[in-house]
Amino acid sequence: MDANHFGLQYRHNFLFIISNDDMALAIFDLDNTLLGGDSDYLWGEYLVENKLVDSADYQRTNQGFYDQYLAGTMDIFEFSAFQFKPLADNAMTTLMQWRADYLTQKIDPIILPAARTLIAKHTQQNDTLLIITATNSFITTPIAEKLAIPNLIATEPEIVNGHFSGKVAGTPSYQQGKVTRLQHWLSQTGHALEDSYFYSDSHNDLPLLELVSHPIAVDPDPQLQATAQQRSWPIISLR
Repeated sequence: MDANHFGLQYRHNFLFIISNDDMALAIFDLDNTLLGGDSDYLWGEYLVENKLVDSADYQRTNQGFYDQYLAGTMDIFEFSAFQFKPLADNAMTTLMQWRADYLTQKIDPIILPAARTLIAKHTQQNDTLLIITATNSFITTPIAEKLAIPNLIATEPEIVNGHFSGKVAGTPSYQQGKVTRLQHWLSQTGHALEDSYFYSDSHNDLPLLELVSHPIAVDPDPQLQATAQQRSWPIISLR
């Protein structure tokens, strides 16, 4: 990076990268990046703990998919079919009640104060803020609102006649799919990737990290840690 273009500031034991230009695109992964946990996995845990699904089988399957995600081997369509079944099997009013309880029980405690500080820094710089996440939009829309990030790209559960069908609508926002969805969003909004940032914890996000101007590893998994070190990408902690 050009030291004349960027100021590096350490606060609360993590690194801020300060751009001198306005209106850069600041993209954030959500799970284990801005949150101190995985909202997808925790939705499954919420359903199990509140006996809203067949507890033992659902928890075992949920853990299996999470392990596959960490390994980079998860089939997003298989996972979505599993996760969207409770959405398809229940009325929207019931799901909204569950979601409100889930946000209080599972999400509010894992919103990282340092993440809020980082978001505020980009907001003060007049950057355009965007979350891009593999987690579905039913779960993540209110989380983005809590974080005051106005733009969200997430995996979209299909809705037919006001009810979830159990299927994915369009391209899932996962691995290379994040790039596909982002490129579509850029074409629709007129934004560009010049001087863009992407903050992520996961090696699953390497396709997008390689695309932006300023890839930043946040509390990275071992594979991303190694890649970031090899490529001299900044590594920060929000924990």
